[in-house]
Amino acid sequence: MLELKFVRENAGAVDKAARDRGLEVPLGDLLELDRSRRAILAELEEKRARHKRGNKEIGQQVRAGEDPLDLRQEMGALSEDIKSQEAEVDALDAKVREIAIRIPNIPHASVPVGMDESFNQEVRSWGEPRQFDFFQPLPHWELGERLDILDFQRGVKIAESRFTLLKGMGALLERALINFMLDLHTREHGYTEVFPPILVNEESMFGTGQLPKLEAEMYRCKDDVLYLIPTAEVPVTNIYRGETLSEEDLPIYYCAYTPCFRREAGSYGRDVRGLIRQHQFNKVEMVKFVHPDNSFDELETLTDNAEDVLRRLGLPYRVVILSTGDLSFAASKCYDLEVWLPSGAEYKEISSCSNFTDFQARRADIRFKPAGGGKSRLVHTLNGSGVAIGRTVAAILENYQREDGGVDIPEALRPYMHGLTRITMP
Repeated sequence: MLELKFVRENAGAVDKAARDRGLEVPLGDLLELDRSRRAILAELEEKRARHKRGNKEIGQQVRAGEDPLDLRQEMGALSEDIKSQEAEVDALDAKVREIAIRIPNIPHASVPVGMDESFNQEVRSWGEPRQFDFFQPLPHWELGERLDILDFQRGVKIAESRFTLLKGMGALLERALINFMLDLHTREHGYTEVFPPILVNEESMFGTGQLPKLEAEMYRCKDDVLYLIPTAEVPVTNIYRGETLSEEDLPIYYCAYTPCFRREAGSYGRDVRGLIRQHQFNKVEMVKFVHPDNSFDELETLTDNAEDVLRRLGLPYRVVILSTGDLSFAASKCYDLEVWLPSGAEYKEISSCSNFTDFQARRADIRFKPAGGGKSRLVHTLNGSGVAIGRTVAAILENYQREDGGVDIPEALRPYMHGLTRITMP
């Protein structure tokens, strides 16, 4: 959420930022409501001061033996007027907030302007896509079924479409990747592991910006106002909701493994086969709480931490900076990591690394007290997938497949696979 004072003083820039994202925000309505609210508040301040003086005068008259009847009547009427205007301000506050929470974050100056993902720009790439000279590479869903490690039909039977049953070496590979990523981020990248609740309340969803905009994407409990998390970003960012940290505490780095749940309501049939776009998936998430002065440097480090996972697994990838039209509602700047999938000869997103500046912190009221004293300030929050597990399984199966139908295990994963070097045909 943007500061109302900032919106008031930079209305043109806020309007442009929203339009660059392909959004229209009723800023005119917001500013008119804000003007009315501030005008009433100015009147209220005068009336409250008059009411305070009047009550003091009543006391003086009583002590002087005078009858303050007229003054009491005047103060009574003034009190009712104050209550009425306070209710009017509350109503205006609600209307202002209703619009304000739908204003997206301001994109960073380095973000390319464009209406959709076609305006994203490649920043760098790593690794050379494997050339399959002697056989046609299979998609991961076919490989997984042939190896008897992915069972899509039974996943549907147990739940519904876009749920998958992992079996045997498939389940072990999933678990190995989770442990490998957690160990890498905690032992070498400086993160502290947490294991948060996977059900969260409305306040938590609002704090990170999922509500109200993305409610259609969420799974909500029938009898409780609780949501299954779409990403560990939500509970981990909300660890400090409503708290004030010390500047000395910053930066704080957390990583978490969680299952994640999304309806994928807006995917319109994309990637319906395989592990790319599931309703339930596992992910290791990295979250940072940092000082505002260096949050964009922290974004570069965060992105490199996610890239390190792919480098160590030997998976070719590229990094793209998202354009304004592809940027999430709360992000100021975002890099997507896209891993190479040979079956489609294309790159697919496997991680998003974002700097939200103080947008989430304002919604969640996460602050820090400057070491030199003075007013508390909002922290900057960042997060990134480190990385999505199911999509990594898909990338390993496709990039490491063999002509005989087996799949080699990346060397970095072998200690987590009980020394196994290859998944072979049953």
